[in-house]
Amino acid sequence: IAQLDDHVSKDEVQTIQRFFQYNLHYNQTKMAWVKNLIKEATESTETPESMLEEFKRTFAYEPRLILLELIYQIVYTKDPVPQNELEKARQIAIFLEISQYDLRTIEAKYTYHRQRQATEARVNDAQYYAVLGLEPGADMETIKKSYRQLSMKYHPDKVSHLGEEFQEVAEEKMKEINAAYDFFKKKFGA
Repeated sequence: IAQLDDHVSKDEVQTIQRFFQYNLHYNQTKMAWVKNLIKEATESTETPESMLEEFKRTFAYEPRLILLELIYQIVYTKDPVPQNELEKARQIAIFLEISQYDLRTIEAKYTYHRQRQATEARVNDAQYYAVLGLEPGADMETIKKSYRQLSMKYHPDKVSHLGEEFQEVAEEKMKEINAAYDFFKKKFGA
């Protein structure tokens, strides 16, 4: 799956490694084996079909199901998800004789996760624009200008003479402003 586009990305390799480390609880020794396995697989001239055939012959249903889970994690490292890779994952599920129920369950899990991420991103966008007192869609220059104005307005030093309570409120407000500005810097690559 990772090689379908003739390139195995860093994200795909990290996804494979995380899968073995966190889902299967591999220790450092086993992780060295996984890294070597990834290297061998990417350099192999063997076809994916023959590797899958061997996997299917060698392993019971549960390991095949775990392999499908890994395949879906790799497919969903990309945004948007390439339809040809999704279709290939479905074909692999059929080849590995994964039940339709299990296939639908895995696919629904990743589809739901992706939709939730998209919804959260939209909510964060609107929330952070509001923190900076801006309408959604403002450009980075407008965001910077608003950030500077709000930073001066809510800086804790401006209210230090009013007591600790006011200073704490100003510090919390500055944290919100900084979080919003950091979000947009990452979003716009500024």
